[in-house]
Amino acid sequence: MNAIAEKYAGQGVGAIFLYTHEAHPGEYYPHLTSFEQKLAHARELRDKLGVTRPILLDALDGACHRAYGSMPNMSWIFARSGAPVYKADWTDAHSVANAIEYFLDVVRRRRRREHLVPFRVERLDFRTSDREGFYKGLARNGPKAVREFDEAGL
Repeated sequence: MNAIAEKYAGQGVGAIFLYTHEAHPGEYYPHLTSFEQKLAHARELRDKLGVTRPILLDALDGACHRAYGSMPNMSWIFARSGAPVYKADWTDAHSVANAIEYFLDVVRRRRRREHLVPFRVERLDFRTSDREGFYKGLARNGPKAVREFDEAGL
């Protein structure tokens, strides 16, 4: 996602990372009990994962996360007006880049004075499942996170 943010920054596309909470808390990154702890977790995440986008922190009670769907790894794209133009219940770089390209083309078409009217689309996208990478992320949180995920049978 950092690469996508850098690629489109010169075209008026901004990008942020909203830190909500760890989806699978463990011994190293336990359930959040204070905003100071949340800030520390977000800083460590930034440093460990190399996040270069600005990171915003949700309220400790997750109000923003709930307002935008509560999924653990969502992506949203908003028009300058604030209207949501893309929502994915899972972040996938290919899908996000495709949507950005589409909406940049809409801007170009409007500048050419094409008369465009909006309509809704629903489609099923596909992402690569990196089970090994996922488990490395779980292990980063601690053995408890791995154990509880395995016990859930997901």
